[in-house]
Amino acid sequence: MNENRDEKNTGTVTTAGATFFSFFVTFIFMFATWIILSGKFDPLLLGLGIFSSALVAWFFHDLLFAGVSMKQTGVFVRFCRYMPWLVMEIIKANFHLLYLVFHPRMLQLINPHIIQFQTGLKSDIAITTLANAITLTPGTVTITATSEGRFRVHAIDRPSAESLPGAMRDRVAHVYGEKI
Repeated sequence: MNENRDEKNTGTVTTAGATFFSFFVTFIFMFATWIILSGKFDPLLLGLGIFSSALVAWFFHDLLFAGVSMKQTGVFVRFCRYMPWLVMEIIKANFHLLYLVFHPRMLQLINPHIIQFQTGLKSDIAITTLANAITLTPGTVTITATSEGRFRVHAIDRPSAESLPGAMRDRVAHVYGEKI
């Protein structure tokens, strides 16, 4: 009988282990944020950080990471490894866009068009992540993304269009454990 009713939500049944894991993940997230923002490592301040992070995690763990289980930590770790790659792609795309804008033959280089492709992604979260990543990358904007994984994307030039879906789709599929 390791179950209890969660009265705040819609009467769902959660296990004590899932509640503790949700509390633990929230505490780690809050304490890491506290350390990054404060930058102080005095014992008193670390103790206050632990106390305040635990207090926030106690009251709000069901808001931040409700229903998080140990199985989903792999997705979280892979997503954390994906984010620096995405940031680098955004930076590279910014430099490419700068090149296009300041090139003397800008009007010949910029060739806006719409491309369509099928990604093979199955889950809504993977499709949404890819659509957001494409839109965050300068020079491309996701116009539509269907639940079947069909995309329509506006690209500012041919090299931007030819790189899609490419490595970005493969990385998103890896994050969510999907086979392409």
